[in-house]
Amino acid sequence: MKILSLIEKSGNKLPDPSFLFMLGTFIVFILSAIISNIEYSIIDPSGNKVIAKNLLSSDGIWWFLSSMIENFVLFPPLGIVLVGMFGIGLAEKTGFLPALLNFAITKIHQRILTPLTILLGILSSIALDAGYVVLIPLAATLYISAGRSPLLGIAAAFAGVSAGFSANIFITALDPLLAGFTQIGAQILDPNYVVAVTANWWFMIASTIMLTLVGWYITERFVAPATKNVITTKLDTKKSFRNESHALFYSTIVTICLLIIFYLSTVIESGPLFGSGKHFEKWIEVTVPLLFIIFFIPGLLYGVLNKKIKNSHDAAIMLGEVLSKLGPYIVLAFFAAQFIAAFNYSGLGNILAITGGQFLKNLGIENSILLSCFVLMAVFINLFIGSSSAKYAFFAPVFVPMLMQIGISPELTQASYRIGDSVSNVITPMNPYMIIILIEVKKYIRGSGLGTVISMMLPYTISFLISWLFLLLLWIEIGWPLGPGGNLFYQLP
Repeated sequence: MKILSLIEKSGNKLPDPSFLFMLGTFIVFILSAIISNIEYSIIDPSGNKVIAKNLLSSDGIWWFLSSMIENFVLFPPLGIVLVGMFGIGLAEKTGFLPALLNFAITKIHQRILTPLTILLGILSSIALDAGYVVLIPLAATLYISAGRSPLLGIAAAFAGVSAGFSANIFITALDPLLAGFTQIGAQILDPNYVVAVTANWWFMIASTIMLTLVGWYITERFVAPATKNVITTKLDTKKSFRNESHALFYSTIVTICLLIIFYLSTVIESGPLFGSGKHFEKWIEVTVPLLFIIFFIPGLLYGVLNKKIKNSHDAAIMLGEVLSKLGPYIVLAFFAAQFIAAFNYSGLGNILAITGGQFLKNLGIENSILLSCFVLMAVFINLFIGSSSAKYAFFAPVFVPMLMQIGISPELTQASYRIGDSVSNVITPMNPYMIIILIEVKKYIRGSGLGTVISMMLPYTISFLISWLFLLLLWIEIGWPLGPGGNLFYQLP
């Protein structure tokens, strides 16, 4: 508990990620001045000389001030996330995604309650924070109704929602966000490199299945015996959604119809999504707009049918509320954009990537060991910095080009990061939703605290880390692509 207490106190002392990027930009300015004055240089793989540009010079300061707005507006993850989240956010705001989630879990048979709870927890990442808010309390109630410990339901749901956050059988808002940062990092070495939103899709589908099975075993083998004494009176879980059932039905039908239309447009030769685009298949290049449409239209219909949206003003207000929830991300994006732009302009990104890459080459360490160390580092950092985007905004410009130097693709680095970032979510005090879990646990165990939750969830972290890392290394050994546009290896031009 002393270690956990230290982690909690240390994490709480860290500034907001936005200010970390502000500090990072300041450090880049200082380092660029120092390195440029000592005239340090390095030769890139193409034989070109790379030198640092002084950001504290007259030209450097002018560049920074004149490009500040452009850096922000053209920041790749910004537009991608905003467009995708408008659709997903509205679907959540109107209640469509929570209702769909609630309907699914209430239909689960007792015998398969645990694996489907974990699976729905993993899939709930497509519905933003609905998994935390809806699924976890509901799972506790359902387990009580089945005559089992509510803590078991909380643990299973929390494991799926949080430890399996990066996995899914669908493309979620996380995919374009990470792809944007990965692309920025890759373009430090290869300016024309493009990362597909679907780059990790197949691997994440396999991860979803694997985590569900592993989580099922851990829940029944280790967590169930430890929580079996916490049983409460059975409750009636037949919560009625009759007033909204017709809205859910028609909205689901519309969703299915949209998916069919989009599929047909990819396989019919005259379809708008058929064939190759500039970098990938056409449908891959428009994944984010498709996500927007798939969630926006059914979400809007659900809101109209259940009377939450009575006119266009109501819809506009909801979209404004969705945008307000993205306020912290927009602030983060502004400072992250300046940091990354300054990092690249100064030449420090190239110098660090090439130097680090050559150092790793000279060490002669196998790629599998390097990736394993990278995953473990992400696990450790996640204990102190909870934000996935904040961590990766720091990681991507450094590690993506560095690992490209030794033949590891940007997409593989991204997949490795997703593993490390996910598995420790259930034990880190920096998880912003940890308070929800604590509140739920306190309902059934008086005097419980962070230690209760962490001790209950630690088996998931350990088992998910081992099994997920094993799956990644096996995937590499077999040589399967990580997804459409997701290569395993990179060849320097």
